[in-house]
Amino acid sequence: MRLLPLAAPFLMAGCSGPFSTLEPAGPGAGSIADLWWVMLAGSAILLGLVMTLFAMVMWRPDWGRRVPASRWIVLGGLVLPALVLPPLVGYALFAGDRLVRGDTGHAIRIEAEARQWHWRFSYPDHGDRATQDRLYLPAGQDVDITITSRDVIHSFWVPRLAGKRDAIPGHETVMRLRADEPGTLSGICAEFCGSGHTGMRFAVTVVAEEEFEDALMEAAP
Repeated sequence: MRLLPLAAPFLMAGCSGPFSTLEPAGPGAGSIADLWWVMLAGSAILLGLVMTLFAMVMWRPDWGRRVPASRWIVLGGLVLPALVLPPLVGYALFAGDRLVRGDTGHAIRIEAEARQWHWRFSYPDHGDRATQDRLYLPAGQDVDITITSRDVIHSFWVPRLAGKRDAIPGHETVMRLRADEPGTLSGICAEFCGSGHTGMRFAVTVVAEEEFEDALMEAAP
């Protein structure tokens, strides 16, 4: 137990990096990260309660034997979970509803078409410009990504911006994104789609809002 605080930084190191949902770069991923931390805290509380009872039984076995089996079932199987699980479910529903509804204001439209094994992004609000395997976003502005596929089912995922969304042939799915600050993020296909699946990645370049038009002109003349 004394080594646990020392090991914590090494354990959490696996939760960082370009595909980490715990380093959000936008409100969508922020909601997901908050939900993860709340779920972790709730599971830690439940584990602590169970381990406390276990320690008491091991320390005072006579006390444990005096408690009827029916009481162990009611207290351990019903009361303890009832103290933790309903608040977690309530928060999960709240967070999920917030992700689905999002902001209802104006948003730039970008079309994402998945193909074996790359991504094509077009920007209908900015002429006929298109980019391959690099998505450009304006910082601090809502963007509606219309996702579809030309061949098989793929999955659009930028872990630091939002959750996954399937790209389905013949069907369009809209996802709202917003990146908080300029920078470079990473996106992947999160659905196995064939032999080239592991290389089906794309970069996300977030630029200042006033530089967005110029960035598109340079990338897709």
